[in-house]
Formats: sequence, structure tokens, C-alpha cells
Amino acid sequence: MPILSELRLLTTQQRKTVLASYLGWTLDAFDFFILVFVVKDVAAEFTTDIKAVTYAITLTLMVRPLGALIFGLAAERFGRRPTLMVDVILYSALEFASGFAPNLTVFIVLRILYGIAMGGEWGVGASLAMETIPPRARGIVSGILQAGYPSGYLIASIVFGLLFEHIGWRGMFMIGALPALLVLYIRRHVEESPAFLARQKQPRGSGIFDAIRKNALLFLYAVLLMTAFNFFSHGTQDLYPTFLRQQHGFDPHTVGIIAVVYNIGAILGGLTCGFLSERYGRRRVIAVAALCALPVIPLWALVSSPWLLGLGAFLMQFAVQGAWGIVPVHLNELSPDEVRSTFPGFAYQLGNLFASVNATLQAELAQARNGNYAFALSITVAVVALILAGLAAIGVEKRGVAFGEPEPPKAC
Repeated sequence: MPILSELRLLTTQQRKTVLASYLGWTLDAFDFFILVFVVKDVAAEFTTDIKAVTYAITLTLMVRPLGALIFGLAAERFGRRPTLMVDVILYSALEFASGFAPNLTVFIVLRILYGIAMGGEWGVGASLAMETIPPRARGIVSGILQAGYPSGYLIASIVFGLLFEHIGWRGMFMIGALPALLVLYIRRHVEESPAFLARQKQPRGSGIFDAIRKNALLFLYAVLLMTAFNFFSHGTQDLYPTFLRQQHGFDPHTVGIIAVVYNIGAILGGLTCGFLSERYGRRRVIAVAALCALPVIPLWALVSSPWLLGLGAFLMQFAVQGAWGIVPVHLNELSPDEVRSTFPGFAYQLGNLFASVNATLQAELAQARNGNYAFALSITVAVVALILAGLAAIGVEKRGVAFGEPEPPKAC
């Protein structure tokens, strides 16, 4: 298979690094998505409404740029490997603590702190992997790394479907401490980025803010692109379990099965489109994947059968995470060399900040139409898919650029 031939380019050490980066994002996403399954239950525990609890999701997303900046700068100075280990320990500990929150205020504060730690993982892990592998393998490895996000959602779906009725929402968060074990693997099996070690022997380059100033238009474009991307993903994921439980009355087991199905679609989409981007270009595949979401909307949100909703959700997430599968490689290739742990992650998480209103916005839209989550989900996806495709079409890319060797942007 072509995908396997690309992976054979990797050495054993490179595969271990990719695995660690993939697992870091998988387990981080697992911890994040636990909340989207239990919004209703947290609201009941603290005698409030769903909209109030969605502020925990919103604030988690809003502070992620701060985490990207803090941990990205640490990775530029101290290395990708030790920074990644510290980050994993922090987000695992804060996830565990969330299960002991005595009230909504404490719960939200813990989710804010968790959001800072979550914001640091993606940029550090992606730069560690991308700087370690050969250029020809970047497309498929990008798909693998980004597949960590739906993989985490998939694990959360399984845990919710199998264990929620036995351990409750607090137990779900306590299980979220398990990712801390990943640190043992990273310490034993993962080496530092060769590109980082090479740059340590050179004079220190410009910092992140100098890099942004020198590449202002590129950075602005990256932030706009990632804002659209984050509306695209969170607009199809964060309230979808709530939509299934509230509007259709499905039990946790049924919701868990549907979530497993659409996350399998997401993983397959990310791997497929990441691989295709190596052949057809980053921007072109992003635009096509985004547009493919449009005809799926009726099957994804406007039918009532759990079987059809499951099929629609599979196809929707194939398209959404297909587009997302190209993000790690695309942003790392666009990034200035000296700030590769900070620039992509900071742009990504600023996009998250601007899209952080998604859950609350969709909840308000649904409430305004007597709980019609289908309308809120559909209108969000339709608008954002068109915007994302347009931004991809007018952008630039540096497919195959050699890290450390400046190369002008080129079109697909």
C-alpha cells in the first residue's frame, strides 16, 4: 500500500517519536472530550443549565493560546522532549482534579488551567515529530498526528458508553489522569529533535514576536485559517453528543456507539487526506475536504434514525478531520525555522480563541429555537465549510520545504 511505503521511510527511532507525539495529542483530546459527553450531568450536579456548563468548554479553548505560547517558548529554549513531558503531567493532573470540583466555579477554574496545559501539547508534539522525520513522510505523518484528536474522542466515546453509568461524570475525569503514564514512554524511548539540537550550536535567532512581525501577513493568514478550522471541528463535535441526548433522547450507550462510528470516520479521513496532500498539495485537499461536508449536512443533523445519523456523522467527520489531517504539516512548513515549536501552535490556538464561542453560540441558537440543536449545528457547518474552502484557495504553501533552508512559498 502507498501509505505503508511512506511509513517505511521512517527509522525505528523516528517511529517511536511519531508514536509519542500521536499519543500525546490523543490523550490530551481524550481528556478534553470527556466534558462534552457529560455537560448535561455536570449541569444537573451543580443545579444549573447546559449553557452555563458550556462556558467551561469556551474558557478551556480561550486560554489555549497562552499555553501554546508558554510551552512553545519553553520548547525553543529547553527542548521539545522535556517540555512535552512536563505538559503531559500537568494536563493529566488537572483533569484528575476536575473530578473533585465541589461547585461550578471551581470546576471552571480547573478547566481554565487544564486549557493552558492542553494548548501547549499540539505545537510541541507536532514540531518534535515533523523535525525528526524525512520530508517525504510528512503528509502521512501529519494525518497520523492529527488523527490523535479523533482517537482521543473515540477513547472518550468508549469510556462513556461502557463506564459512565457505573462511575458517573466524576469518575470519567479521574480516569483522565492515566495519560501521565505516557511520560515514562517518552523518557525511555524518545530522543530530542535533531533540528533543535542543530540550532543549539548556532546563534540564537529572533523570538516569536520578532518572527510574527517579520511574517505579519503570513501569521494573520494562519490565524484566520485556524479560526475557520476550529469552528469547523468544534462546530461538529462539541455539542453533537448533547444534540443526540437532548433532541433525540438517545441513551448513553447509543450516543457512545454513534460517537465511536464518527470518530472512526475522522481517523480514516485524516490519514487519507494527509497522504493525498503529499501528492495533490496541502491547500487543494483542504478545500475539497471542506466542501465535501456540505452535502452531508442533512444526513448528519436532519434525520431521526440512529443508523442514518451514525452514517451521516461518519461521513461528516471523514470530511472535517480529513481537512484537519493536513494542518500539522501545513503549519510546520509555513513556520519560520527558529520558532517552529511556537509559531504553528500559537497560530492554531489563537484560532481556537476566536472560535471558542462556538459551544455557547450553538447552545444559544438552539435555545432560541426551542432546543433545535439540528438547526444550530447545520448553519454553523454550512457557513464555516465555505469560509474554510475559500481561505485555503487563496493561501500559500511550502510543501516539501527543507527545514533550516529558506524557500519561497509556492502554490499547489
